Amino acid sequence: MEAIQTPFNAAQQELLQLFASGLSEEELQDLKQILLDFKFRRVTALADKVWDEKGWNDETVEKMLQTHMRTPYKKEN
Repeated sequence: MEAIQTPFNAAQQELLQLFASGLSEEELQDLKQILLDFKFRRVTALADKVWDEKGWNDETVEKMLQTHMRTPYKKEN
């Protein structure tokens, strides 16, 4: 038997199956919180990785906070 192809990835398919079962408003809010917590952990882990790779510390962050680090605008003639 041939597998059905969908435009959804595995995670999206799992969520669609969950939503198809019918969620109460409270369950929907719980699920939203779970997804936000998941995303927060992933973003925090990525930030920690960059922090470690760049060798940043509290002093580095303080310097960043006190320094104008944007690219200067070019004046047009």
